[in-house]
Amino acid sequence: MMQTLLEPKMIMTILLMGTIVYITYLTKRSATASDYFVGGRSFGWFTNGSAIGGDYLSAATFLGIAGLTFQLGYDGAYYAFCFSIGLTLLAIFVAGPLRRFGAYTVADFLAYRFHSKRARVAAVAVVLAISGFYAAPQLLGAAQILSMFFGTTYEFGIIFTCSVMVFYVGVGGMKGTTINQALELWIRLGAFILMVAAAIYGGLHYDKILAAINDFTGIIPNTGQYALDGKDVAFDGKTWTGTGNFFPSFWQTISMTIGLSLGTIGLPHILLRFYTNPSAKAARKSALMAIGIASVFFFFAVYLGAVGRSIFLSGEASDQVMKDMVAGGNNMVIPSTAQALGGEWLLGLVIAGAFAAIFSNLSGLFIASSGALAHDLYATFFRKNISQKERVLAGKVAIVILGILYGALGLMVKDASIDHLVALAFTVAASTFTPIFILGIWWRGMTEKGAIAGLVIGLLASMYMIFLPQTLPVFLQFKVPGIITVPVGFLSVYIVSKLDRKVPADVNDFMRKVHSKESEAA
Repeated sequence: MMQTLLEPKMIMTILLMGTIVYITYLTKRSATASDYFVGGRSFGWFTNGSAIGGDYLSAATFLGIAGLTFQLGYDGAYYAFCFSIGLTLLAIFVAGPLRRFGAYTVADFLAYRFHSKRARVAAVAVVLAISGFYAAPQLLGAAQILSMFFGTTYEFGIIFTCSVMVFYVGVGGMKGTTINQALELWIRLGAFILMVAAAIYGGLHYDKILAAINDFTGIIPNTGQYALDGKDVAFDGKTWTGTGNFFPSFWQTISMTIGLSLGTIGLPHILLRFYTNPSAKAARKSALMAIGIASVFFFFAVYLGAVGRSIFLSGEASDQVMKDMVAGGNNMVIPSTAQALGGEWLLGLVIAGAFAAIFSNLSGLFIASSGALAHDLYATFFRKNISQKERVLAGKVAIVILGILYGALGLMVKDASIDHLVALAFTVAASTFTPIFILGIWWRGMTEKGAIAGLVIGLLASMYMIFLPQTLPVFLQFKVPGIITVPVGFLSVYIVSKLDRKVPADVNDFMRKVHSKESEAA
């Protein structure tokens, strides 16, 4: 027992959990709804920018970008480009105006923009759908990591992770969530920095390993013992460094670019972060900070994916590393590469970083969804004259409910594909909230019926094209169907608004509020 507790992976994980508990305890006091849901709008650009990065760079990016680069080469690295575009567009078109608007939740934007309870309900439904689809792969990843490195069951991993989230978000609220997210980001980035330093120190320079990978063609000796079919793994370097391996057509590539980049603008847990800044200027700085962090992060991830491939092709790594790279799937590339570069201690830091990624992303989803349930539904429709204390209590009860619901969802997706679920969340976000926020902020002609139509039609179209692609002609079957569903979302808002023509009477006041410099500090 003592020997197990002294393993580096156990020490690092216990330190992470202890830090989360300590920060949560320090930030447990939430006297008002503003404290609980948006952290009292008190976070500066550095802290909030770090938290946005922590919220955005989930386990799917911490482990997945390097894993996809390891597997697909250039096509895998292209994912990082799409994600970076999304953050940039968010900073340019949404961050400042959204903070000037000032609210508690994503649904508040539609409710106040159109003075509509129906629009609020439609927004809540979409928030819960996106959050559920995004929470599922995070829980799946957490359970898999616990199973791989600590030998626990899948069910235990789901229950443990949801329990941590209920405590983490339920007690600390947005204040605890923000500080923990910022810390967890730097844990992950620190792990990557150490891995990159170790790789460069070991002579694994990018131009050198890229040339070696490109020149390799044939089988990798002694890998058959770990493969399901018992055959040594074959590899073609020129295919890896080429294009068209995963997205064989131009339109498939464009569709993924649209879905992933515009999906970032519509993610509720990312949008919510801009309400926590004290001013619109700080919101923009936070977004720029997040872009800078994400760019460095993605650069390192792509490099480490190539490093992992180089180590694998050399065949000189330990038996455990080779086994994990063959049998463990893409999510094992970063842990295996860390073990090859720095042994058990660097592996322990990476495992803690993986948990940090999962906790950081899930906490954002929990706080966004709790606001939808407690503030947008309960306080609006069931308890109109609710006190600040009751609002906070409702938020904490919502966290417990979400812990149960997300836990059940996590148990249901045991055999699902993480990439598929993440693509679904981004596609739904790009097809629903992205048109609403872009047009709602920049176009006076948007109406209540147009907004609701955009949310409903965008949600249905994206879910249909992902869940039932086999019912469509081959030319309409996309891995990420953004090229179809995003224009459908935008056109639904535009056409219905034009037909409706019932633009809110105070639209000019709204536009003045979100765009004028007078409300910079609002």
